[in-house]
Amino acid sequence: MTNKTDPVQRQLDAYNAKDLDAFIGCYHPDIAIYRMPAIAPTLIGRDALAAFYQTERFSIAALRAEVLQRMMVGNKVIDHERVYGLAEQPYEVIVVYEVQDGLILNAWFYSVG
Repeated sequence: MTNKTDPVQRQLDAYNAKDLDAFIGCYHPDIAIYRMPAIAPTLIGRDALAAFYQTERFSIAALRAEVLQRMMVGNKVIDHERVYGLAEQPYEVIVVYEVQDGLILNAWFYSVG
């Protein structure tokens, strides 16, 4: 894979390590997070992202994610992920990351199932 996948892999590694600073550092200051099928972002900006992950995700001891499949099309990195710790059973999600200048500018989350 090319360097377009680098920030995506770094944020996954930081997510699994619950390293908030390293995680947030992978995202553009104007990051927009979408939980599809919503047409408006659910989170906008690094500050909102940091606050959400600090209180709603990184406080969960069992939290982790693994990539089941990754592909790249242009400046989009598409991950099929399995997430643990947010529910009794692991669940799967598709995430489309838009990478610009070495940072994740937008991310779209699609529930699988």
